[in-house]
Amino acid sequence: MSAPPPSDRPILGIALMAGFCVLAPLGDSLAKLLGPHVPLLLLLIVRFGFQAVILTPVSLPAMRRAPARVWRIALARTVLHIGGIGCMFTALRFLPLADAISIAFVMPFLLLLLGWLFLDEEVGTRRLGACLVGFAGTLLVLEPAFDSVGLPALLPLGVAVFFAGFMLVTRMIAREVGALALQAMNGWMALALLLPLLAFGTDWPAPEGGTLMLLAAMGVLGTLAHLLMTWSLRFAPAATLAPMQYIEIPVATFFGLVIFGDLPGPQASLGIGLICVAGLYVIWRERQVARRLTTPSAAPP
Repeated sequence: MSAPPPSDRPILGIALMAGFCVLAPLGDSLAKLLGPHVPLLLLLIVRFGFQAVILTPVSLPAMRRAPARVWRIALARTVLHIGGIGCMFTALRFLPLADAISIAFVMPFLLLLLGWLFLDEEVGTRRLGACLVGFAGTLLVLEPAFDSVGLPALLPLGVAVFFAGFMLVTRMIAREVGALALQAMNGWMALALLLPLLAFGTDWPAPEGGTLMLLAAMGVLGTLAHLLMTWSLRFAPAATLAPMQYIEIPVATFFGLVIFGDLPGPQASLGIGLICVAGLYVIWRERQVARRLTTPSAAPP
């Protein structure tokens, strides 16, 4: 009797996605700890360097088979990836962890709107309404943050914009190369773009033992988190896993409280709640539309 296909193991997929939702904000917490002491360029080099070194041994054959077109598009993807992580690491120097991650969760709404505007994807009025609710929640989180730190509070919106573009570009080549190979390509391309910038750096103090350990942990956690997300999609459909990603917000709130003593205020908490509700509704609505499209007698959404 043959073994069941990976897609028949949704519990394992959900567990792997839950692991991502824990490790990703934990890695961001380390970046926030390191931010005041380590230049942003070094943080980015470490983050992408670990990604390249860890993933290359398991994806080198797929990287060699990738056509030139994939490498060209992957370069644009890499630039967007650097921009997104750079904005997040910079935002964490000014904002509480939960606030920064919650504001960045405007990305699913941006993807929905971009697909509607530029890819001619069908989007109903209820999903557009949920987008407006999500944006309203983002503004509720953003307003006290802006009052507190000023323009840096807008950086998580940059994270959302960069990663929305990152996801759209990924769709263009996702069927032509495996996810692990694509991440390894990203790592090496990012290093090729970032390492020459060291020549323009100032006299940075050499990281000491404790800082080096935190840097290594940040690089490993960031890479492992994305591996868990990639593996989760082998065992469960994206529609099942998408709601799990919102676990990242309460996990970030927990780490922010335990590590930094930060807790969102009443207005920010209300905004976080609206973001989660709106995002989960969009996911639910997408699943309802997908079910109707797979039913022959169903009318279009």
